[in-house]
Amino acid sequence: MSAKLNIALIGAGLIGLAHLQRLDTSPDCACAAICDPTDEARALAAERGTPWFASPEAMLAAMTPDGAIIATPNVLHVPGALACLEAGVPVLVEKPLAESVASAQKLVEAQARTGIPVLAGHHRRHNPIVKAARKIVQDGGIGRLVAVNSLFLIRKPDDYFDVAWRREAGGGPVLINLIHDIDNLRFICGEIDAVQAMNSNATRGFAVEDTAALTFRFTNGALGTATVSDATPAPWSWELSSGENKAYPQRDGHCYLIAGSEGSLSLPKLELWRYEGKQGWWEPLLRESRAVAPVEPLAEQLRHFCAVIRGTEQPITSAADAARTLAVVEAISEAARRGSLVTIDHQARA
Repeated sequence: MSAKLNIALIGAGLIGLAHLQRLDTSPDCACAAICDPTDEARALAAERGTPWFASPEAMLAAMTPDGAIIATPNVLHVPGALACLEAGVPVLVEKPLAESVASAQKLVEAQARTGIPVLAGHHRRHNPIVKAARKIVQDGGIGRLVAVNSLFLIRKPDDYFDVAWRREAGGGPVLINLIHDIDNLRFICGEIDAVQAMNSNATRGFAVEDTAALTFRFTNGALGTATVSDATPAPWSWELSSGENKAYPQRDGHCYLIAGSEGSLSLPKLELWRYEGKQGWWEPLLRESRAVAPVEPLAEQLRHFCAVIRGTEQPITSAADAARTLAVVEAISEAARRGSLVTIDHQARA
């Protein structure tokens, strides 16, 4: 049995504390330090007997952990990760990888230059539902991809918006929530190379959108749609239908419908629909369940990060890959502003 890896936690907010819980129960690693300038973080470190530092730079001057988890506000993701890479420390960077594609590119270039691993924290890729869907689609289980429908329809509570930034541009469901779905669809179905979008704030009247509708084109020629709103009581979202996060009451709904030339697939139930023999709308469709055993994605992501540090696995989501997800989200916002199709040059960001 290898010795546990020492992992520094940079950022001890809500998601940072979720990572800390997994660090404390992991058989592969332990928390070596907490880096966060707040009094609350300093008190938490003292209570635990864990070394505390106000910044990644101060921590790296005092120790060299085996890895670091970056769970700071978005604008601090890249500076913290760059400091770690320059010190030879692999990083797990929470989503989004950066506050902009331009900033993300700095991290992509630093990773390529240093050779130090970067794992982006799109944790849903570690869910066995998503992994199984990817295998079905990529192995041709539904034939050639034809069309995709994605739903994020949910109601956020009124007091969620007591935090000012959630009422302003950038704090809405497109960047905060849809980025998860875009990453899932890229992972399962392939690259997205063009988008069109419309946003609306008509329900709440805040500066930020509460609803969005978009269409997108996959590089393989398939077309997709997504409908997004955080202002409606509905079960049609990954959050409420997948059962991944127990904080949400699970409901019987779907979030993705993936259509192919030889069959179709619904998530999260992993129901595969196809004909047996002759095909056509007069023929009975057969339904097959491909349900999988649940795995806690954040814990699996941490296990994977430790394997990446040890060199036994490659990052399931590299910095360049996460930058491409961010590029699609940026293109959605640009398409909504312009009212026209926006194409995405992924080669420029590879």
